[in-house]
Amino acid sequence: MTLEVTTNAQRLLQRLDDFARIGGTPAGGVDRQALSEEDRQSRRLLAELARARGFRVFQDPMANLFIRREGRLADRPPFVIGSHLDSQPTGGRFDGALGTLSAFEVIESLEDAGLETDLPLEVVAWTNEEGSRFAPGTMGSMAFAAGAIPGAWSDLRGRDGALFAAELKGTLDALPEAEMRPLGFRISGYLELHIEQGPSLEREGIPIGIVHGVQGTRWLEITITGQAAHAGTTVLGFRRDPMAAAVAALDILFKSIMPGDERARFTVGRFAVEPGSVNAIPGSVILTVDLRHPEPSVIDALEAKVRSTCKTAAGAHGCDAVFRRFFEMPSATFSQDLLDCLGRAAATLRLPVKRMISGAFHDALFVNRVAPAAMIFVPCRDGLSHNEAEYVEPADAATGAQMLLASTLEAMRAIASAESS
Repeated sequence: MTLEVTTNAQRLLQRLDDFARIGGTPAGGVDRQALSEEDRQSRRLLAELARARGFRVFQDPMANLFIRREGRLADRPPFVIGSHLDSQPTGGRFDGALGTLSAFEVIESLEDAGLETDLPLEVVAWTNEEGSRFAPGTMGSMAFAAGAIPGAWSDLRGRDGALFAAELKGTLDALPEAEMRPLGFRISGYLELHIEQGPSLEREGIPIGIVHGVQGTRWLEITITGQAAHAGTTVLGFRRDPMAAAVAALDILFKSIMPGDERARFTVGRFAVEPGSVNAIPGSVILTVDLRHPEPSVIDALEAKVRSTCKTAAGAHGCDAVFRRFFEMPSATFSQDLLDCLGRAAATLRLPVKRMISGAFHDALFVNRVAPAAMIFVPCRDGLSHNEAEYVEPADAATGAQMLLASTLEAMRAIASAESS
């Protein structure tokens, strides 16, 4: 492959600044939560930029926003690139926005160069990737992959009390110039550029990560029940202390799971003690466990270890343990053909790359269920994300956009050729 066109780094960096002002925080971050007025403003700005360049603008019933650049084979399913524009309440200016605006830079650069592609190319800004205002996250891509909006979502209320259905309608109505299209139309493939949200690329001095999959996740709620009693009068032999049981179990799990497998993730994110009195032995402890691993068999084994360890510790302290698995996301492996295209693009650009597994959910996880998908990571400072101090070096942002452009061209050529043969 020869590279016929390059992206405009200055234009991309300026766009990142422009969008960061929408919902910008005093600390330099972004508060642009899904379906909020700030989110609507960012969608409106992107649509205006697209229409000014002569691109068609669409939205579907989930308010996923699409910008289309036509190709020679207009009847073929489009190739799609993009990410999201919503943020955490105290989020950074690159998470999601870098991928969406780099994708828009790709179609602008192609337009600048007058390069016609075989396949239509579309930029997408998925709705509510973050899940900070309305849960779950990745709503837009999840509904797109399913071809329908789950009925249960209509009654959802956000952290601010807003009704999801009303905010969705308001967001759709705020962009009347966008043509409506159905959920879940056919696409030929999907690429997503994103910040790594981890430290490895920066530490190793590697500019590009080629993401070949997303690790599986399970969430458990564990309730350890003992007996509430007086803190000052109850001797050790008469205590049925669920806190002591929980601490004993967690000490074993923290010292064994992640130290024993560098690909494993074990996190306790919530810990509630009842009755929560300073001078009472707790009657119960409820905690959550987030388990992650790329291999399904290993995550099964990790869950079994958590259950057995907590049960044993509970029994040793005269307590009972009850377990509830309340969320599961299977691991995903991205398209090898598409990953090969990314490898060829990196070779053309002479970029060192690292093959990676994503530890976080991304929209590509769900799009992968209906079309070939893959991801590109770029470094972020100290691996920090979901934080107002999130930062990507300008050179890394520009390299990521160029990698996305080269990879998109390579992928579209490969797909068009395969469909024609």
